[in-house]
Amino acid sequence: MCSAETSAGLAETPDFKISASQLEKLPPCQASCPNSGDIRGWIGIIAQRKKNGLSLEAAYDKAWLTLAERNPFPASIGRICPHPCEDLCTRSDKEGAVSINAIERFLGDWAIERELPLPVAEKQPCSERVGVVGSGPASLSFAYQMARRGYPVTVYEQFDVPGGMLRRAIPDYRLPRDVLDAEIQRLLDLDITLETNVDVGGSISLEELREKHALLFLGVGAQRARRLGIPGEDGPGVLSGIDYLQDRKTHKDSMSGKQVLVIGGGNTAIDAARSMRRDGAEVTIVYRRSESEMPAAGDEIEAAKAEGVAFRFLLAPTRIVRDDHQVVRRLEAQPMKLGEPDEQGRRKPIPSGEPSQHLPADVIVVAVAQAPDWHGMKELVDSDGWLETDAEGRLAGSLWAGGDDRGAGLASAAIAQGRYAAEAAHAELRGLPRTLPETTRKPIDHGSVRTDYYAEQARTPAPHRPADSWLADPETEIDQTMTDEQVAAEAQRCLSCGLCFDCQQCFMYCNGAGFTRVEQTSPGNYFVLALEACEGCGKCIEICPCGYLEARDE
Repeated sequence: MCSAETSAGLAETPDFKISASQLEKLPPCQASCPNSGDIRGWIGIIAQRKKNGLSLEAAYDKAWLTLAERNPFPASIGRICPHPCEDLCTRSDKEGAVSINAIERFLGDWAIERELPLPVAEKQPCSERVGVVGSGPASLSFAYQMARRGYPVTVYEQFDVPGGMLRRAIPDYRLPRDVLDAEIQRLLDLDITLETNVDVGGSISLEELREKHALLFLGVGAQRARRLGIPGEDGPGVLSGIDYLQDRKTHKDSMSGKQVLVIGGGNTAIDAARSMRRDGAEVTIVYRRSESEMPAAGDEIEAAKAEGVAFRFLLAPTRIVRDDHQVVRRLEAQPMKLGEPDEQGRRKPIPSGEPSQHLPADVIVVAVAQAPDWHGMKELVDSDGWLETDAEGRLAGSLWAGGDDRGAGLASAAIAQGRYAAEAAHAELRGLPRTLPETTRKPIDHGSVRTDYYAEQARTPAPHRPADSWLADPETEIDQTMTDEQVAAEAQRCLSCGLCFDCQQCFMYCNGAGFTRVEQTSPGNYFVLALEACEGCGKCIEICPCGYLEARDE
């Protein structure tokens, strides 16, 4: 048995044998990422570059390749994702989460500037022709994963340019068009054929497309705005949030001096409100729940406040009041209170019993929900108006689907759905076993990472232009890209939860020479544990800061 240690942080040696094992675990950041991206992997390449003989430039190149395996749009997603990965980052227990989204954006911009190609898989020619309807994130993700495996892919887009809602709805100050253009072009360079102005159900039927391809992926998105269904909604002065954002891409109308009410609490409502501010309006967001229940990203809400957007919570619209000339004058709204949680866990708004309120308005923007336009494909839709697929995206037979036509969600989730469908379709076509990698690793237990081991290191947030310049220069991107030095420093803050990062604690504390350093190191691969040399003291398990070592089941 190993002798007792007096070093700080170590308990006395137990009088029973503990066999250690090396077990990679799923880190919290990846577990909470909609695309299950290997965040720890590509950040670790940067953070541990010196240990593995990489220059900073080579580390960035390699990190980009790892990132792009699952996400071909890191420059775009790094700008618009609300980064739920950071919400569960273990570093939050110290001085704040690692700026994962900012590093992702940097790697995306790095690849664009250097014209780095997307990583290709086998790229062995496959004869099966693949068709993709739509060119939003789900469709392009599916197209990418199939093309990089050697399939001839044709994308059919209803409009004259690809990109889906990323292009047509997200404002330029959040996602510049040249960034999106560069990432889409790099994907098309994989010999993907793009056919624009194709109206499925009009110029070509769904059945014709199915006959032309061995399999077909549907990613038509959710572009049709839903209505409030209240009196006064029909007529001039009432706009849908999604239509307004799309129209604004091609022409901007002055709203100077207008009182605008935006109805809704999601990201579309925030985008519409901030865009209306840029067009000169005085804007108030009206939401039927409280601020804490708003589905919009928290930093976007704070940005809207900084730009002068007002908020009225716990108000449900009941009527739009017009004058004799049908001009919008005000919104009538019922005060609400929060009741019991609904099926999504959010507290349901119910009438408070207080008198109705009247909010003056010249223009009202409705941004409460969106739904797909099923022109030519209605026979595929379930009773709720969505596509119902299995977990991997199969709709029926050779028909697959993903993205907002399965239910509105984040762009990163749509990318994941396209990837899952492509991986499953490829496995089926080639007769390969199919196992989701996310199911093969144990999630790391809360508290198993010894945060006290890691030194304090100040967080570097994503830089942005001064707030007082946002409306003065309204269409210029607000958030900025980190510098090389900032990214290198921020990557060092990653705790490598659940995977060895070469701290060498196990090697130093092992009395039995149970750990041997490997010749060719890489992130997560530094030491081999020889069980025959293990004395069973359990010190390595106790001292491992990242939770990689654990007691072995006998």
